[in-house]
Amino acid sequence: MWKKRILALIILILGAGVAFFVFKTEPQLNKHFSTQSSFWKQTPFRLGLDLSGGTHLIYKADISQIKPGQVSDSMNALRDVIERRVNLFGVSEPVVQVQEGGFVSGGEEKLIVDLPGVTDVEKATQMIGQTPLLEFKTEAPKDAPQKLNVDKDGKATLDVGSQFVSTELSGRYLKQATLEFDQNTREPKVSLQFDDTGTALFAKITKENIGKMVAIYLDGAPISTPVVREEIPNGQAVISGNFTPTEAKQLVGRLNSGALPVPISLLSRQTIGGTLGISAVHAGVKAAIIGFLIVALFLLLWYRLPGLIAVLSLCIYIVIILALFKLLPVTLTAAGIAGFIISIGIAVDANVLIFERVKEELKAGRTVSDAVASGFARAWFSIRDSNTSSIITAIILFWFGTSLIKGFALTLGMGVLVSMFSAITISRIFLSAISFVGEGKVARFLFNSGISK
Repeated sequence: MWKKRILALIILILGAGVAFFVFKTEPQLNKHFSTQSSFWKQTPFRLGLDLSGGTHLIYKADISQIKPGQVSDSMNALRDVIERRVNLFGVSEPVVQVQEGGFVSGGEEKLIVDLPGVTDVEKATQMIGQTPLLEFKTEAPKDAPQKLNVDKDGKATLDVGSQFVSTELSGRYLKQATLEFDQNTREPKVSLQFDDTGTALFAKITKENIGKMVAIYLDGAPISTPVVREEIPNGQAVISGNFTPTEAKQLVGRLNSGALPVPISLLSRQTIGGTLGISAVHAGVKAAIIGFLIVALFLLLWYRLPGLIAVLSLCIYIVIILALFKLLPVTLTAAGIAGFIISIGIAVDANVLIFERVKEELKAGRTVSDAVASGFARAWFSIRDSNTSSIITAIILFWFGTSLIKGFALTLGMGVLVSMFSAITISRIFLSAISFVGEGKVARFLFNSGISK
């Protein structure tokens, strides 16, 4: 029995320590602590676009060179590349959506990018614009019409772009780019390795264009026009040119972070405030506190001593889940906060199931310690089944839902898992620890006055 009491005391101490971490590291609550370490300062809650604001960008995708049947796949690949690109800059949970061409979008394929916490529009556009468009083009047929560019002085020059035609091979199929140096000239060059699909396409292109030029375009401009000497079946290409080592290194980094499979142009950009704002966060926190106090009052009045145990368990549950939100970290949106609040209700429900089972055991004449043990054992199956269904629901929502739904599903799933731990483990340890008075009158009164109604 002493072991359970010591364990309960340790849990209380650890809960207090976690609570200190949660509230000590929140800048909004501790602006006067100017001597905090960098660790304390770098662990605030992350708020989503609807609460903290950010940057909203709309891009138009040029799909003129994409076959109709491949538009959807190309746009999805573009979305993945852009999302991966902005993630490299530490943007928390960017929302990147494809708006398919139709009546609403005027028949244009668009990409919508929301960047929470990024209020510098120029920086946001640079995040996207620095991602290169890599293309491979072959020589145009000899009978193809040649285009002329006329400058302001009336001088006509041959359009180099008209000498080449696009192929299916693009940066979409790039597997890896590496920096190398020519063994003779020591000039930097960029080596490209394609994936299986890109390797097959590159082998086909080189086989059909032996003795001809294959132009490598980066961001719409030719950077290399090598002549194909033989078929290249291993999916390796080399970009050489007037690169400095720094420029070649930057190009490698940009290509590896994601080469755009589809050209894009910026249609609109704007900085937006949180649609709900920090006032909504404060209102939500206030509502959660009031709701928790009402639930705690009900538990205390209806279950007395066990109700007090449930309130302590819920407090520990709340600080644990908030600490996880900070440490992982989880980007909190209005939907995510709703999922967290629902998980608190699920945790309360588990305690109610346990106490009702204990009440039934006490009415049957069992001792306090036996009633507690049997009540937990009998309630476990109901708690397990209900929480399992909630977890499955959260997984399905996270897997198939949009970014907004994923935030709700993530906080709900995490909350359900932690609430099972608090209800089954923490509450049980506390109830077992206070049964040290045995089967005396005090224990009987404390439990019967609360549970045996």
